[in-house]
Amino acid sequence: MSVPYETTAYEPRESPESLEEHLARLLGRALNSFELPDETIRHLDCALAYDSSLHSAHHSSGLHRETYRHTWLLVDGSALTLWELVYNTAPGSEPQHELYVDEEELRTATARLPFPPDNPELDLPVLVQLSPLPEARHAYAPEDSADHARRLLRRAENADRPGTDVAARLATASGHQITQAFGRPCRTRRAGLCFSLYEHAFLLSDGVEISLWEVEHTATPDGRHMCEVYVTEDAARDAMERRAAQVP
Repeated sequence: MSVPYETTAYEPRESPESLEEHLARLLGRALNSFELPDETIRHLDCALAYDSSLHSAHHSSGLHRETYRHTWLLVDGSALTLWELVYNTAPGSEPQHELYVDEEELRTATARLPFPPDNPELDLPVLVQLSPLPEARHAYAPEDSADHARRLLRRAENADRPGTDVAARLATASGHQITQAFGRPCRTRRAGLCFSLYEHAFLLSDGVEISLWEVEHTATPDGRHMCEVYVTEDAARDAMERRAAQVP
C-alpha cells in the first residue's frame, strides 16, 4: 500500500467584513490603539480568519458596559485575542472603546468604570456570560490547498464521490491537513488486501472547515490501487466494509 501522506499543517466563520476592514474598524475607534504592541499589529496583518463574540454585558441606570472577544487565526496555526471594552460615562453619552491584549489588563480597566462589582446574586446589574469560542479542530499552514482538493476529487473513482457543489466550495480553500485515520478495522477475505483511510481537512476562505475522506484500497479485480472519496467518515468506512465483502 502507499506510504501515509506527509502531514501538512491545518485549522474559523462567515463574516460580512474582510479581515482588513474588521481590524481597521477596531483600531480606528479604540481610544488606546496606539498602546498596542507593534508585534501584535504585525501578527494581525497576516491573519487568516477571525471570530468576534460578546463576552459579557453589564447595564445599570442608563450606564452600560460590554466586553467583546476578537480572536484571529494566525498563519502559524496559533490564535491571538484582543479584548474590546465598550462603555459610556453618562446616561445617553456616546460609547467609548478600548482594546487590550491581556485579559488582566481588561479587568483592571473595567474596575475603573463607575459600576458596582459584578454580582450574579443581584437582579441588577445583569451579567451576561456567553460560552467560549470552540477550539479549532486542526492545525494548518497556507498551502496550494485548492489545487490539492481538485487533484483529490479528480482521482476519486466512486460514482457517489462529492459533486460540483463541494468542488466549488473547495476552490476557496486556503489551508489543508492530511492525516491517516485509524479505528474500526476492515475485515477482508483475500490475503494481501489493503485498505487505508485518510482525512483531508480544508480551511475555506470564509473560515469554515470541511473534511473529505479518502479510501485507498486494492479490492479490485486485478489488485490495483483504487481511490474513493466521501463527504463523511461513516460513508467512507461503510464503503470499505462493502468493498471487502465483495472480494471473493
